[in-house]
Amino acid sequence: MTTATPTATHDTACSSDMAGTPPSTKHLPIAARQPAEVVREYGPFGGASTIHGVTHDGQCVWAATGEHLVGFDPASGATTRTLNVVCDAGTAFDGTHLYQIAESRIDKIDPATGRVVATIPAPGGGNDSGLTWAEGSLWVGQYRDRKIHQIDPATGAIRRTIESNRFVTGVTWVDGELWHGTWEGEESTLRHIDPTSGAVLQQLDMPQGVGVSGLESDGAGLFYCGGGGSGKVRAVRRPGAHTPA
Repeated sequence: MTTATPTATHDTACSSDMAGTPPSTKHLPIAARQPAEVVREYGPFGGASTIHGVTHDGQCVWAATGEHLVGFDPASGATTRTLNVVCDAGTAFDGTHLYQIAESRIDKIDPATGRVVATIPAPGGGNDSGLTWAEGSLWVGQYRDRKIHQIDPATGAIRRTIESNRFVTGVTWVDGELWHGTWEGEESTLRHIDPTSGAVLQQLDMPQGVGVSGLESDGAGLFYCGGGGSGKVRAVRRPGAHTPA
Protein backbone atom coordinates (compact mmCIF):
# COMPACT_ATOMS: atom_id res chain seq x y z
CA MET A 1 0.00 0.00 0.00
CA THR A 2 1.03 3.65 -0.18
CA THR A 3 0.53 6.58 2.13
CA ALA A 4 0.76 10.23 1.27
CA THR A 5 1.98 11.19 4.74
CA PRO A 6 5.10 9.31 5.93
CA THR A 7 5.00 7.85 9.41
CA ALA A 8 7.71 8.38 12.02
CA THR A 9 8.32 4.75 12.94
CA HIS A 10 11.84 3.61 13.77
CA ASP A 11 13.46 1.44 11.12
CA THR A 12 15.76 -1.45 11.98
CA ALA A 13 18.94 -2.30 10.11
CA CYS A 14 18.98 -5.23 7.69
CA SER A 15 22.18 -6.62 9.17
CA SER A 16 23.49 -7.09 12.70
CA ASP A 17 26.98 -6.31 11.35
CA MET A 18 25.66 -2.98 10.12
CA ALA A 19 24.15 -2.16 13.50
CA GLY A 20 27.23 -3.21 15.48
CA THR A 21 30.09 -1.53 13.64
CA PRO A 22 31.69 1.30 15.66
CA PRO A 23 31.60 4.90 14.39
CA SER A 24 34.41 6.11 12.14
CA THR A 25 37.01 8.53 13.48
CA LYS A 26 37.71 9.94 10.00
CA HIS A 27 36.36 13.48 9.58
CA LEU A 28 34.95 14.77 6.30
CA PRO A 29 33.57 18.34 6.22
CA ILE A 30 30.03 18.75 4.87
CA ALA A 31 29.64 21.60 2.39
CA ALA A 32 25.82 21.86 2.62
CA ARG A 33 23.27 20.15 4.85
CA GLN A 34 19.47 20.11 5.05
CA PRO A 35 16.59 17.86 6.15
CA ALA A 36 15.46 15.23 3.65
CA GLU A 37 11.97 15.78 2.24
CA VAL A 38 10.17 12.44 2.28
CA VAL A 39 7.25 12.80 -0.14
CA ARG A 40 5.78 9.28 -0.20
CA GLU A 41 6.00 5.82 1.33
CA TYR A 42 5.36 2.44 -0.31
CA GLY A 43 4.87 -0.98 1.27
CA PRO A 44 5.27 -3.26 3.05
CA PHE A 45 4.99 -5.66 0.10
CA GLY A 46 3.18 -8.96 0.45
CA GLY A 47 4.21 -9.50 4.03
CA ALA A 48 7.92 -8.87 3.39
CA SER A 49 9.49 -7.41 6.52
CA THR A 50 12.75 -6.08 5.06
CA ILE A 51 13.94 -3.99 2.13
CA HIS A 52 17.55 -4.40 1.01
CA GLY A 53 18.35 -3.00 -2.44
CA VAL A 54 16.28 -0.65 -4.60
CA THR A 55 16.51 0.21 -8.30
CA HIS A 56 14.45 1.91 -11.01
CA ASP A 57 14.09 0.66 -14.60
CA GLY A 58 12.45 3.76 -16.05
CA GLN A 59 8.94 2.51 -15.26
CA CYS A 60 9.00 0.26 -12.18
CA VAL A 61 10.78 0.58 -8.88
CA TRP A 62 12.30 -2.75 -7.83
CA ALA A 63 12.76 -3.64 -4.16
CA ALA A 64 14.82 -6.56 -2.88
CA THR A 65 13.01 -8.25 0.01
CA GLY A 66 15.36 -11.18 0.61
CA GLU A 67 13.60 -13.95 -1.33
CA HIS A 68 11.82 -11.86 -3.98
CA LEU A 69 12.48 -8.87 -6.18
CA VAL A 70 9.25 -6.89 -6.16
CA GLY A 71 8.50 -4.43 -8.96
CA PHE A 72 5.92 -1.73 -8.26
CA ASP A 73 4.38 1.23 -10.05
CA PRO A 74 5.62 4.41 -8.32
CA ALA A 75 2.47 6.31 -9.35
CA SER A 76 -0.07 3.89 -7.87
CA GLY A 77 2.09 1.83 -5.53
CA ALA A 78 0.63 -1.36 -7.04
CA THR A 79 2.91 -4.39 -7.30
CA THR A 80 3.33 -5.29 -10.97
CA ARG A 81 6.10 -7.92 -10.97
CA THR A 82 7.61 -10.46 -8.59
CA LEU A 83 10.80 -12.42 -9.33
CA ASN A 84 11.80 -15.39 -7.17
CA VAL A 85 15.50 -14.67 -6.70
CA VAL A 86 17.86 -14.39 -3.74
CA CYS A 87 18.26 -10.67 -3.03
CA ASP A 88 19.84 -9.78 0.30
CA ALA A 89 21.62 -6.52 -0.58
CA GLY A 90 21.89 -3.97 -3.41
CA THR A 91 20.02 -3.98 -6.73
CA ALA A 92 20.84 -2.24 -10.05
CA PHE A 93 19.56 -1.91 -13.63
CA ASP A 94 21.75 -1.31 -16.71
CA GLY A 95 18.97 -0.55 -19.17
CA THR A 96 18.44 -4.21 -20.06
CA HIS A 97 19.28 -6.46 -17.11
CA LEU A 98 18.87 -6.32 -13.35
CA TYR A 99 21.90 -6.93 -11.15
CA GLN A 100 21.42 -8.29 -7.65
CA ILE A 101 23.80 -8.88 -4.77
CA ALA A 102 23.10 -12.34 -3.37
CA GLU A 103 25.36 -13.43 -0.51
CA SER A 104 28.94 -13.23 -1.89
CA ARG A 105 28.04 -12.86 -5.57
CA ILE A 106 26.33 -10.48 -7.99
CA ASP A 107 23.72 -12.06 -10.27
CA LYS A 108 22.81 -10.63 -13.67
CA ILE A 109 19.08 -11.27 -14.15
CA ASP A 110 16.73 -11.21 -17.12
CA PRO A 111 13.83 -9.10 -15.77
CA ALA A 112 11.34 -10.74 -18.16
CA THR A 113 11.91 -14.26 -16.81
CA GLY A 114 13.87 -13.91 -13.56
CA ARG A 115 16.58 -16.18 -15.03
CA VAL A 116 20.15 -15.59 -13.83
CA VAL A 117 22.21 -15.20 -17.01
CA ALA A 118 25.63 -14.51 -15.44
CA THR A 119 27.31 -14.29 -12.05
CA ILE A 120 30.42 -12.48 -10.82
CA PRO A 121 32.00 -12.36 -7.34
CA ALA A 122 31.02 -9.43 -5.15
CA PRO A 123 34.07 -7.40 -4.04
CA GLY A 124 33.21 -7.63 -0.34
CA GLY A 125 32.78 -11.39 -0.32
CA GLY A 126 29.41 -11.13 1.42
CA ASN A 127 29.94 -7.80 3.20
CA ASP A 128 28.48 -5.75 0.36
CA SER A 129 25.59 -3.27 0.61
CA GLY A 130 24.49 -0.89 -2.16
CA LEU A 131 24.65 -1.41 -5.92
CA THR A 132 24.13 0.82 -8.96
CA TRP A 133 25.04 1.02 -12.64
CA ALA A 134 26.78 4.01 -14.25
CA GLU A 135 29.41 4.71 -16.90
CA GLY A 136 29.58 1.06 -17.98
CA SER A 137 30.46 -0.10 -14.46
CA LEU A 138 28.80 -1.47 -11.36
CA TRP A 139 29.33 0.56 -8.19
CA VAL A 140 29.22 -1.45 -4.98
CA GLY A 141 28.89 -0.09 -1.45
CA GLN A 142 30.81 -1.64 1.45
CA TYR A 143 29.03 -0.67 4.67
CA ARG A 144 31.52 -2.09 7.16
CA ASP A 145 34.58 -0.84 5.27
CA ARG A 146 32.94 2.51 4.44
CA LYS A 147 33.92 2.33 0.77
CA ILE A 148 32.44 2.34 -2.73
CA HIS A 149 34.06 0.12 -5.36
CA GLN A 150 33.73 0.67 -9.10
CA ILE A 151 33.90 -2.81 -10.65
CA ASP A 152 33.96 -4.46 -14.06
CA PRO A 153 30.45 -5.89 -14.63
CA ALA A 154 31.84 -8.82 -16.63
CA THR A 155 34.55 -9.98 -14.21
CA GLY A 156 34.00 -8.25 -10.86
CA ALA A 157 37.52 -6.76 -10.98
CA ILE A 158 37.84 -3.54 -8.95
CA ARG A 159 38.57 -0.52 -11.12
CA ARG A 160 38.81 2.07 -8.33
CA THR A 161 37.74 2.71 -4.74
CA ILE A 162 36.23 5.76 -3.03
CA GLU A 163 36.42 6.06 0.76
CA SER A 164 33.77 7.45 3.11
CA ASN A 165 33.62 8.02 6.86
CA ARG A 166 30.16 6.53 7.37
CA PHE A 167 28.42 3.26 6.67
CA VAL A 168 27.85 3.09 2.93
CA THR A 169 24.43 1.56 2.31
CA GLY A 170 22.71 2.38 -1.01
CA VAL A 171 24.57 3.95 -3.94
CA THR A 172 23.29 5.86 -6.99
CA TRP A 173 24.40 8.18 -9.79
CA VAL A 174 22.17 10.92 -11.25
CA ASP A 175 23.11 13.77 -13.61
CA GLY A 176 26.80 13.08 -13.03
CA GLU A 177 26.39 13.18 -9.23
CA LEU A 178 27.39 10.28 -6.97
CA TRP A 179 25.13 9.81 -3.92
CA HIS A 180 25.17 7.20 -1.20
CA GLY A 181 23.12 6.35 1.86
CA THR A 182 24.47 6.08 5.40
CA TRP A 183 23.06 4.39 8.49
CA GLU A 184 24.59 4.52 11.96
CA GLY A 185 22.46 3.94 15.04
CA GLU A 186 19.25 5.98 14.72
CA GLU A 187 20.74 8.34 12.14
CA SER A 188 20.62 7.93 8.37
CA THR A 189 21.53 10.36 5.59
CA LEU A 190 21.83 10.74 1.84
CA ARG A 191 25.19 12.14 0.78
CA HIS A 192 26.31 13.69 -2.49
CA ILE A 193 30.06 13.12 -2.65
CA ASP A 194 32.98 14.06 -4.88
CA PRO A 195 33.79 10.81 -6.73
CA THR A 196 37.50 11.63 -6.73
CA SER A 197 38.14 12.75 -3.16
CA GLY A 198 35.09 11.42 -1.31
CA ALA A 199 34.41 14.94 0.03
CA VAL A 200 30.78 15.48 1.10
CA LEU A 201 29.26 18.13 -1.16
CA GLN A 202 25.70 17.91 0.15
CA GLN A 203 23.88 15.94 2.85
CA LEU A 204 20.19 15.23 3.39
CA ASP A 205 19.33 14.16 6.94
CA MET A 206 16.53 11.59 7.17
CA PRO A 207 14.02 11.93 10.04
CA GLN A 208 15.25 10.43 13.31
CA GLY A 209 14.80 6.67 13.32
CA VAL A 210 14.20 6.44 9.56
CA GLY A 211 16.95 4.44 7.87
CA VAL A 212 18.27 4.08 4.32
CA SER A 213 19.22 0.56 3.29
CA GLY A 214 19.00 0.79 -0.53
CA LEU A 215 19.11 3.88 -2.75
CA GLU A 216 18.31 4.68 -6.38
CA SER A 217 17.44 7.80 -8.35
CA ASP A 218 14.58 7.87 -10.84
CA GLY A 219 16.82 9.94 -13.12
CA ALA A 220 14.76 13.03 -12.39
CA GLY A 221 13.59 14.56 -9.12
CA LEU A 222 13.33 11.66 -6.68
CA PHE A 223 15.45 9.21 -4.75
CA TYR A 224 13.91 5.85 -3.78
CA CYS A 225 15.21 4.68 -0.41
CA GLY A 226 14.88 1.21 1.10
CA GLY A 227 13.81 1.34 4.72
CA GLY A 228 15.48 -1.80 6.10
CA GLY A 229 13.36 -3.60 8.67
CA SER A 230 10.37 -1.29 8.14
CA GLY A 231 9.63 -3.15 4.91
CA LYS A 232 9.02 0.21 3.20
CA VAL A 233 10.43 2.19 0.31
CA ARG A 234 10.41 5.98 0.64
CA ALA A 235 10.55 8.62 -2.09
CA VAL A 236 12.79 11.58 -1.17
CA ARG A 237 12.91 14.78 -3.21
CA ARG A 238 16.30 15.51 -4.79
CA PRO A 239 17.39 19.09 -4.05
CA GLY A 240 17.36 21.40 -7.03
CA ALA A 241 15.45 18.98 -9.23
CA HIS A 242 11.96 19.75 -10.51
CA THR A 243 9.44 17.13 -9.44
CA PRO A 244 5.95 17.23 -11.02
CA ALA A 245 3.15 17.72 -8.49
